[in-house]
Amino acid sequence: MERFTTEQTVGEIVALFPKAADLFKANRIDFCCGGNISVKEAAEKRNLSADELVSAVQALYDQFAGSSEEKNWNEASFSEIVDHITATHHAFLREELPNLSPYVTKVMRVHGGNHPHLVEVHALFNQLKAELLEHTDKEDSGQFPAIRAYDSNPTAENLAAATAELADLESEHASVGEILHRLREITNDYTLPEGACRTFQLVYRRLENFENDTFQHIHLENNILFKRLLEQAS
Repeated sequence: MERFTTEQTVGEIVALFPKAADLFKANRIDFCCGGNISVKEAAEKRNLSADELVSAVQALYDQFAGSSEEKNWNEASFSEIVDHITATHHAFLREELPNLSPYVTKVMRVHGGNHPHLVEVHALFNQLKAELLEHTDKEDSGQFPAIRAYDSNPTAENLAAATAELADLESEHASVGEILHRLREITNDYTLPEGACRTFQLVYRRLENFENDTFQHIHLENNILFKRLLEQAS
């Protein structure tokens, strides 16, 4: 049975079938911040065939259906989703950003003369670090407790509090997404120059890994958690 169509949004497909994120990412299609557009629109922007893209998603789904161990977050409670984001994605970025920072600085200082783009990499990384740490603090201290409160006591007043800051949080997600896209652009998809030292290799590898985690993080918030809350508020 055909499960996916070109009219579905990218975010909807990844919410239904998380492994589709790998296929979208391989085709340079944003499934988190840009996930609210149809597959047809996304494919047109990348000069791809929307029908072929959906067929590839369907083939991947047919291959993995029934064997995926990934949790279906569409069926999880709001508190479960919030707890997972806090314990997994927020914990990861709070550890990784400070740990990666000195390596980004070192690579810029040592190799910036021969590779001027590393100056911008350094600046963008520090902007990303500042924005994400402030953003997650805001979520953990304000919005997420409000969402948990609504989950345990689903009143209209609690729903209003649980959705009060979602538009601002999505705007901040968009800013983070723009930084990540620019980092990938100026590093030529994290392609290492010939003879890159181990620290250079480490920085690119960990930046790309951070991008992967952040896209999954933002997708879970924008396309599942926030979307479900806003649907209940409408």
